[in-house]
Amino acid sequence: MSQLVNRNQKKRIKLEGQVIRIIFFLCAIISIFTTVAILFTLIFQALSFFNEISVWEFLTGTRWTPILKPRAYGVLPLVSGTLLVTVIAAAVALPVGLFAAIFLSEYAPDKIRRILKPILEILAGIPTVVYGYFALTFVTPQLQVIFPDLLVFNALSAGLVMGLMIIPMVSSLSEDAMLSVPRSLREAAYALGATRFEVSLKIVVPAALSGIISAFILAISRAIGETMLVTIAAGATPRLTLNPLESVQTMTAYIVQLSLGEAAVGSLEYNTIFAVGLVLFAMTLIMNLLGFWVVRRFREAY
Repeated sequence: MSQLVNRNQKKRIKLEGQVIRIIFFLCAIISIFTTVAILFTLIFQALSFFNEISVWEFLTGTRWTPILKPRAYGVLPLVSGTLLVTVIAAAVALPVGLFAAIFLSEYAPDKIRRILKPILEILAGIPTVVYGYFALTFVTPQLQVIFPDLLVFNALSAGLVMGLMIIPMVSSLSEDAMLSVPRSLREAAYALGATRFEVSLKIVVPAALSGIISAFILAISRAIGETMLVTIAAGATPRLTLNPLESVQTMTAYIVQLSLGEAAVGSLEYNTIFAVGLVLFAMTLIMNLLGFWVVRRFREAY
């Protein structure tokens, strides 16, 4: 009787394992299929655009006026606006988020950690449109006190608030990576006479580097793909500039602007959405590949 029960139990466990394996496989296939479908859609629609506008003109042109005459289709102003806002956001979020993660994982007592971490995570739950109006109605007037010539719509305000928005992502993911570092590494460093600061920067951070870089990549990707905040606060002026005090337009803001307009489906103006989206996809892909390369080189060095 017991042998029959054991046999049935083994069959049930084996069946459950097969079902779970199939479910996980289907989830992986759905993810891959979704990515391929998005890429196929972008390329298919963008080809209609590149049949009329050369790739060289699109990638190297310094004027972007696909709607107004004289029309120009150089995407560099949109790319520069996106990168300018992203660099400002990264300059705020990456160091602040990393230092916050170090404090929460290495310095903060449990009571303080239980208070501070939910407060940080609340920032991640605020709608981005709220951040946009916060940048427009509060941050920009404060910056105008420092920079009297600052325009109402500008890259600096949008970048600063975007950096504030992605701090929780950097700090939370980086803290999780640091907490996964074995306690034995910390204790060995303390036994050799290292201070808490040395243990944090020379032991914990290098050991958790892959997770920290992943947090950085996700945060920067979020900044590059952010839409509503930059649409509200950064402006709608495609301008090739490195001056953060000027109004700029990002790629996502342009896509929103044209999507809400009256561009006819299938027209050249409509297809610019997919050409810009393809550039955005390529930028994100390159950034992820660069992150993997950095992690691999660091592991080889250590």
